[in-house]
Amino acid sequence: MATKSRSTNSSTMSKKNTTAQEFNPDYTNIIKDLKKIGIMAVSFIAILVIASFIIK
Repeated sequence: MATKSRSTNSSTMSKKNTTAQEFNPDYTNIIKDLKKIGIMAVSFIAILVIASFIIK
């Protein structure tokens, strides 16, 4: 009986491994875009601060 349960366990495990798909997205482009947005936001705020001192 022990061999039967082992064989069924191994067959169910192999079915789980073959049917399960890993979700591994690639976010490198999104990270690059977010860095660009952050740099632009900081530069625009710096320009506004500098312009506020010039306008006064």
